[in-house]
Amino acid sequence: MGISALTRRAVFLDRDGTLNRAVVRNGKPHPPATAQELEILPGVREGLGALRAAGCLLIVVTNQPDVAKGTLTQATVDEIHARLVEALPIDEVLVCPHDDRTDCQCRKPKAGMVIDAARRHGIDLAASFMIGDRWRDIEAGRTAGCRTVFIDRHYNEALQSEPDAVVTSFEDAAAWVLSTMGTGS
Repeated sequence: MGISALTRRAVFLDRDGTLNRAVVRNGKPHPPATAQELEILPGVREGLGALRAAGCLLIVVTNQPDVAKGTLTQATVDEIHARLVEALPIDEVLVCPHDDRTDCQCRKPKAGMVIDAARRHGIDLAASFMIGDRWRDIEAGRTAGCRTVFIDRHYNEALQSEPDAVVTSFEDAAAWVLSTMGTGS
């Protein structure tokens, strides 16, 4: 059974602080420094499994500005993603390696990564979701036309706009998406 254009639903996922534990310094989240430091957060495997079972594509969209700053190598980022994909049912990982000095379209809060993935996979953005733990994630999802779920990790930064839902765990985010889709808990 084929899927026609723009009938697929996706859940776009931030990485650090959403799927894996972020290293928080001075109220701001940072990525793990090595693949060995990657720690999947509680409830993520189960939540992603339920979203996959509901027919959602699972696409990670992550800013990794430490590559541009030279404090993390692209090889380390690639190794972290290899471990993430090995551990979780993820369909694709998209990375923006730029920092704010570069005016690229892929760096969240811009929606370039989400829109590019939607084009490639025939995703209906109005039927899709963005889950993240920072204002940039929510803005990227909203700009792309997705419904947004904010996982509040109590960082020292404010949201720029209201997400569709605010939760405190990935499990709760997945449950909200499933209930909104009319398929579950």
